[in-house]
Amino acid sequence: MFFSQQNSKLIAMENNEQKLLNQLATKIKKRRNELNISQEKLTHKCNFDRTYISLLERAKRNPSYLSLVKLCIDLEIELIELLQEEK
Repeated sequence: MFFSQQNSKLIAMENNEQKLLNQLATKIKKRRNELNISQEKLTHKCNFDRTYISLLERAKRNPSYLSLVKLCIDLEIELIELLQEEK
């Protein structure tokens, strides 16, 4: 019984984390498209590995705080706007 409850909590937490990553991914891609810049150009501006933006936009990576700061600078967006959870 205990294992079942813990497992359910873990699954719920993972689902919530994935939801947040998906929201972040959508916001990054939307803002990049609003600025009309390619993933490649953003990669160069942020000095990231060439595949990193693609991974972020597909919610396959959980970026560090410093990566988010770099992204915000080059996407010309406030960090709070990028991180604010959608209702």
